[in-house]
Amino acid sequence: MARYGVLRGKGSSLAGYEDKYWWSQGNLRLHYRDYAGRDDRPPLLCLPGLTRNARDFEPVADRLAGEWRVIVAELRGRGESAYAKDPMSYVPLVYLQDLLKLIEELSVPKVVGIGTSLGGLMLMLIAATRRDCLAGVLLNDIGPDLAEPGLERIRKNVGSGNQHPTWVHAARAVAEAQGVIYPRYRLKDWLRYAKRLYRLNSQGRIVLDYDQRIAEPFRAPGGAAVGVDLWPAFSAIGDMPAMLVRGEISDLLTVETAQAMQARLPTMDMVTVPGVGHAPTLEEPVAVEAIDRLLARVRAAL
Repeated sequence: MARYGVLRGKGSSLAGYEDKYWWSQGNLRLHYRDYAGRDDRPPLLCLPGLTRNARDFEPVADRLAGEWRVIVAELRGRGESAYAKDPMSYVPLVYLQDLLKLIEELSVPKVVGIGTSLGGLMLMLIAATRRDCLAGVLLNDIGPDLAEPGLERIRKNVGSGNQHPTWVHAARAVAEAQGVIYPRYRLKDWLRYAKRLYRLNSQGRIVLDYDQRIAEPFRAPGGAAVGVDLWPAFSAIGDMPAMLVRGEISDLLTVETAQAMQARLPTMDMVTVPGVGHAPTLEEPVAVEAIDRLLARVRAAL
């Protein structure tokens, strides 16, 4: 039976979804939202960023569910997915194993991957290992080369959140830390943003909705895939329908890297979301049009 995020007090999704779970090889129960849609098209597999959860993709699901089945996976240690006992399992190769197991359990021939930041990096790794299960890919503000200013900002912020007594306090804290990403946001926008990033705990405090220990491997030497050549994984996407979305003022994906990606994969489409940093929310008009163009290419290739 479908459950509605707006009724659960933790999100604002208008589209109905089922909460479902799968088990990792390490016996962690991991969570995904499953929004129903047509079965004559590949489902959309949406993968959030480093500290994010399924609520990030509510705008995408609200718009596309019904016409498309939308599956939003939460990586271990995020949202309703279990926290790992060993924080050093919060690394891309373990996430890859988790996601491949999910794709296997979905029992669908192919999926269309939509990945923000770390989620997009995971799609590149899936392309490198199981390209046959992808019908198309959208990479949201991520590429094979990660710019140091963005990495440094993320290292500074990840795992450093405080508890807050009210949503306004949480919104103001997020605005202070991430105002450079969305310079046009007002308080109402930051409130909406905070309710995607935070949750209300059993003590009535507002806390970040992820395991703070995900910061440990990210801050370790070689964290965030630094020093690893991701270009072969990106190149594995090949000529399948692909879209790159870049924030105009992104500090993680540079213009030069985006241009090099397009040169490497000439059939990949690319758009720039004006006035936004890392990363676009995918509800901006330019991003909405980009998703629709990608899905039109996927339909044409069926």
